[in-house]
Formats: sequence, C-alpha cells, structure tokens
Amino acid sequence: MENFDDLFAPQPEQREDAPFDKDAWAAKKQAEREGVYLMIDTYAHEMSVDGGLFRSYLDVQARFDLYSVSNAILVAAQCPEATKLADFDHWKESGVYVKRGEDAITILEPGKEYKKDNGDVGVSYNVKKVFDISQTRAGQQPAPTVARDERLLLKALMNNAPCRFSISNELPEGTNMAYYAQDNIIYVRQGLDAPTIFRGLAQELARAHMDKGGITCESPDFAAYSVSYMLCKRNGVSVEGFSFDRMPESYATMDAKALRAEVGVMRDVAGTITTNMNRQFADHEKYTKNRDGGAR
Repeated sequence: MENFDDLFAPQPEQREDAPFDKDAWAAKKQAEREGVYLMIDTYAHEMSVDGGLFRSYLDVQARFDLYSVSNAILVAAQCPEATKLADFDHWKESGVYVKRGEDAITILEPGKEYKKDNGDVGVSYNVKKVFDISQTRAGQQPAPTVARDERLLLKALMNNAPCRFSISNELPEGTNMAYYAQDNIIYVRQGLDAPTIFRGLAQELARAHMDKGGITCESPDFAAYSVSYMLCKRNGVSVEGFSFDRMPESYATMDAKALRAEVGVMRDVAGTITTNMNRQFADHEKYTKNRDGGAR
C-alpha cells in the first residue's frame, strides 16, 4: 500500500517574494539603453570609413524606410539581412514561433514625453527586442516584389517634383542629366533607357529637394548619390555600378551625432520622394480599378 505520510511532514517556510526595487529596475533599464547607444555610436563611426558597412546601412534603411536612422543602424549592426521584424508576442499572435536559441535584435521605441531642465519636451526611449522572419519557423520568405511599368515608375519619380524637366543634348560629355539650380530644371540627355534615367533622375531630384528645401549637409553630392541608391533598392532598379569604396574624407572626423544627422538628410529626402511616388502609384491603381470596373 502506498504511503502518504510525507504529505503531512513539516514544510519549509515559504519565502516571501522580494519587494520590487524601482531604483534597481531603473538602473538596469538605463544600462540597457546606454549599451544600445554605444552600439549605435560604434557602428556609425565604423561605417563612416567603411563603404561596405555604409552600404549595409543604406540597404537596411531602404527596406525599413519608416525606421529612424538609429534603428536602421542597430539593425545593420546586428542583422543586416533582416527583411521583416516583429517582437516575440507579435510573431506568436500571427501563429509564427521564434526558433529556440535565436538572439533578439535590439532596437529603440519611443516612450513617454518628459520636460527637460530648459523647459523643452523630450521623449524617452525604451529598449525593444525583435526578431527577423528568418529567425522564426516561418523561414525566410522572399520579399514581395511589385513589377512596375517602367513609364509609370519614372512618372512616379517625377511626381510633385520641386523643379521642371527638359531634354537637352548640350550636357557635358559623360553627363546624362544635371540639375541647374539657376534654371530650376533637371536637364536629361535624349535616348536613355529607363534604369539609367531612374538612377540619374533620383540623384538629381535629391539635389533639387535639398536646394529648394534649404537642406544642408556635409557632402551634398554623396548624399544625393546615396538617396539614388536607396530609391533604386526600394523600387527594384538595378544598383549595378554604385560603389561606396571611397567615402567622403570629412566623414572620418565627424562624431557619431553629426554622422547620424548627415545620413538623416539622406533618409528624409528619400522619404519625401518615396511619399510622392506612392501617391502616383495610388492614383494609378485607383484609375485602373475604376476603369476596369466601368468596363464591366
């Protein structure tokens, strides 16, 4: 017969849970944030002199166009091939599970607003852990691609431009297109193919946006070149021929904050052009839908 006497033996005293230590918790969170800020500054410094790392940052910023510069840098530093990010709970709610042993990717998300000593309102940032789809059981899914008609793609790029466009056969040898601020015109060489037009037009449009917006940066030529690269990546245009082997010499002496501001110009200009393009795409889709509906 089974013996149950052990059920009535004296039990060890239950240890009360330790009280919540708010100061220790705050110190831990602050240490986490400081570690993240250090990661941002370290990568920013390294990519200022390493074209490969800088290109990786641009690739991430192109895929995650709504991410801040700091978060794009964090993703580039930890998982440069990431294509779709979400936290553990979001993946679980979607019926997708993170593989065991995968290291989370650390980013920052805005928290509460607070008043600074000088009266200005600031925003605190919290550390957030996310995982790329390649770290889940869903596996790496190819990013959906939208095959755009080349004429539509170019029209979208030109949508709501801050300047005019004109065909010219008087451009300097080796120059396919150029923005002339005094004329407020981008001159385009005649007879170019669509990818060549897109790459060059994106670069000159970046110059026009910076000029008309009074946007300044350390290296506007390199900034416009980088904007063109990101727009090509976002829209499936070949980036063959782009090279970041020679970084601007001034970048090597910039501190991390200044470099973030520099690439922030690239992000914002690319974002403005992307917004204008998306409006053109939306109008085209609406027109096509109404046309096809009317045909029935």
